[in-house]
Amino acid sequence: MQRWRGLEDIPQDWGRSVVTIGSYDGVHRGHQLIIGRTVERARELGVQSVVVTFDPHPSEVVRPGSHPPLLAPHHRRAELMAELGVDALLILPFTAEFSKLSPADFVVKVLVDKLHAQLVVEGPNFRFGHKAAGNVEFLAELGPTYDYGVEVIDLFVSGDAGGGEPFSSTLTRRLVAEGDVAGAAEILGRPHAVEGVVVRGEQRGRELGYPTANVETLPHTAIPADGVYAGWLTADGERMPAAISVGTNPQFEGKKRTVEAYAIDRVGLDLYGMHVAVEFLAYVRGMAKFESLEGLLEAIADDVKQARSLTADADAK
Repeated sequence: MQRWRGLEDIPQDWGRSVVTIGSYDGVHRGHQLIIGRTVERARELGVQSVVVTFDPHPSEVVRPGSHPPLLAPHHRRAELMAELGVDALLILPFTAEFSKLSPADFVVKVLVDKLHAQLVVEGPNFRFGHKAAGNVEFLAELGPTYDYGVEVIDLFVSGDAGGGEPFSSTLTRRLVAEGDVAGAAEILGRPHAVEGVVVRGEQRGRELGYPTANVETLPHTAIPADGVYAGWLTADGERMPAAISVGTNPQFEGKKRTVEAYAIDRVGLDLYGMHVAVEFLAYVRGMAKFESLEGLLEAIADDVKQARSLTADADAK
């Protein structure tokens, strides 16, 4: 998959294409329907498929300080899109100047002049251009003038997550924030994950016999609610069952909120300085302060036992 950062990266000889536009944070199951249809139609028409997205999130530019927690960083979204068969990903730097483009100018400058769109595939609620004034109806109105078609796909998949609400990035973020990582996984089609570099922490896990990888997560990451989770720690291509702690460590009067993962039954791991991923499979319990160190150790042992069982069951499916 080709990756372009800005309109100037698009090859001069780029031909016709089928395009979809959106933030696509998380590339959840609803997104997968639209992106998958984009790829399918491109292959039917014998042209290239292109996903157009933005960085930073448009809300941060339009309303500074409102950047939503991210379900996946851009490089992870790119990997997921590549798995769906996308030919090219265009990440447009979203600036104050860019935000002032009228819907008509956006169509001409991006879809027509640069991507030579033959077809645009979107969800029914797609908005674009200055003050989000453009919609799929306006996009379709300009189609005959600029020789492209528009196909609208219903992305509103639903299931048990969120009590049956239509799947969306907003719902997924809410479930993650509530600690409902199983619900988030239903929407995403995979466990929610966070990434970052392993840094030195207080070393208390090591002292207690459960050395943890203290993960300094990427900015704006959607981090689950405080608590203990079962999941996996992936480092250097190896995916290891893990018991994961999210919170401030109230047992030791901690102040900084951290994500720490204990790789179950692994001895002598040295992960400092490594970029790792932590996947959340299931919520085990809330964060708590125990009456004694013995009580804490008993709880940790039970956490590890549950995490070992839950991940083994998941891996066996």
